[in-house]
Amino acid sequence: MNIPLFVPTYRVDECLAEIRDCLEKGWTGLGYKTIEFEERWKEYTGFQHAHFLHSATAGLSLAVEVLKMTKGWKKGDEIITTPLTFVSTNHTIRYHALKPVFADVDHYLCLDPDDMVKRITPKTRAVLFVGMSGNTGQYERVVELCKQHGLALILDAAHMAGTRLHGCIPGKEADAVVYSFQAVKNLPTADGGMVCFHEAAQDHLVRKLSWLGINKDTYTRTNAEGQYRWLYDVEHVGYKYHGNSIMAAIGLVQLRYLDQDNAYRKQLCTWYEQALADVGPAISVIPVAPDCDSSRHLFMISAPARNELLALLNENGIFPGVHYRINTAYRMYRHARGQCPIAESMSDRIISLPLHLRMTYADIQTITNVIKQYVNNL
Repeated sequence: MNIPLFVPTYRVDECLAEIRDCLEKGWTGLGYKTIEFEERWKEYTGFQHAHFLHSATAGLSLAVEVLKMTKGWKKGDEIITTPLTFVSTNHTIRYHALKPVFADVDHYLCLDPDDMVKRITPKTRAVLFVGMSGNTGQYERVVELCKQHGLALILDAAHMAGTRLHGCIPGKEADAVVYSFQAVKNLPTADGGMVCFHEAAQDHLVRKLSWLGINKDTYTRTNAEGQYRWLYDVEHVGYKYHGNSIMAAIGLVQLRYLDQDNAYRKQLCTWYEQALADVGPAISVIPVAPDCDSSRHLFMISAPARNELLALLNENGIFPGVHYRINTAYRMYRHARGQCPIAESMSDRIISLPLHLRMTYADIQTITNVIKQYVNNL
């Protein structure tokens, strides 16, 4: 029997009941369930603002654009970011004619604040911090450095649904936080994202930008009173980035179980750590930062001759992944190759082992036994 990297788990009957509610009411688009999901997310996280979108990539793009518009950033201004992330993170900087400046990662695979400081120039406007695998890394130091240097902070929390730092959901100190509800994330829908701004005016603006720049969405107009409730203005050249009620309906169900599901993911990771404790120095587990209660979106190890281990795992019906290939390996970011040696080294060594709710203790033993066989043959 094969063990894949990810398999999402849905409470099918509950999801179908929420979707049926949308279908019976005849409202499947923006509004109704999207508004309810936003309210539940604010209750869960403690954020004051949350806007549901069709993807986290859309959320990051809008976070950059809204901050650019409201803070007066110019073409060519810089955002310090990590090269060890899914490529959409850094694409969203370039979407808006800004320049991604790569800083290296630390042993948590998150942005290294010491290297980050070295990258600050007179054109630096913001830092984009990625919570790799749900880890907070040295996030608190990054927050303090952003304050000291007057920089905006965007938290890419695509892996962080349910992560806590010192017992609290991190991000209230950031200018914008973006979550992913893509199909294999800890809170899976078919796809979706949430952007959470610190400022009310920015939340108000992003709702227009995500609906083509229109100043009143269809749900608002439908529920308005008066003869001219159909009338609206188009204030910006916006996008069709908003979420829909079908995805939000699934999200409402998945949110009810997020902490419970994350608890089982943590148990799986504990079993991995116990099984790999005596494997020797060749294999190292990527650690979780102190005081971080990680969502454990990924369980990552570092291994020599990584591709040989991947091949051996595949031969045994085990299909891990790599998160991620360093972005400077791609042609549009190749100009920065060599600037982040730790990220480059780790990009050649990291493996994400299978981690999902359908796995068992026996699956962990099967996977780690193959890893031990590999180490013994080194």
